[in-house]
Amino acid sequence: MAVDHPAALRLKEKFPSLGLKGASFHGQVQISVPRDQLVAVVTFLRDDPALRYDMLADITCVDYLNYPGWDKPRFGLVYVFNSVEKCTPRLIIRVFVDENELVIASLVPLYAGAEWLEREAFDMFGITFTGHPDLRRILTWDSFQSNPLRKDYPVTGLGERSNYPVITRQSS
Repeated sequence: MAVDHPAALRLKEKFPSLGLKGASFHGQVQISVPRDQLVAVVTFLRDDPALRYDMLADITCVDYLNYPGWDKPRFGLVYVFNSVEKCTPRLIIRVFVDENELVIASLVPLYAGAEWLEREAFDMFGITFTGHPDLRRILTWDSFQSNPLRKDYPVTGLGERSNYPVITRQSS
């Protein structure tokens, strides 16, 4: 891992056997972490006195379906961390999840703010977070059967909107 970031060296020292991979793009550093080591790595980032990543700013997901030359698992979870206490540069942790096993450990026990962010990834992409206290849809209705931010979801939808009346300016 040859990226210039305070957390990169500390992670390499703490987890030498993981073979962590890092990349930098426009000053943003991201480190890829194996799925089964996410909680251990994030716990270290939060608790290490030199880093103190005390804020989980965002969780999102990327669907790499049909991405040219892509040989990794289809989904990439993206975790964005900040350190309010140490003002350490922002860090992005990326975890890849295969479409046949869309399960990963929840970070709610470490960061309470992860609750709604994980629910959004669950609702929009179908990622299940084990240990989440209230994993249910947050943006769509409970009976909705799809995950609308997946690339195989049709842009026009699956007919969900056809049952709703069209409201025009004149009828409102």
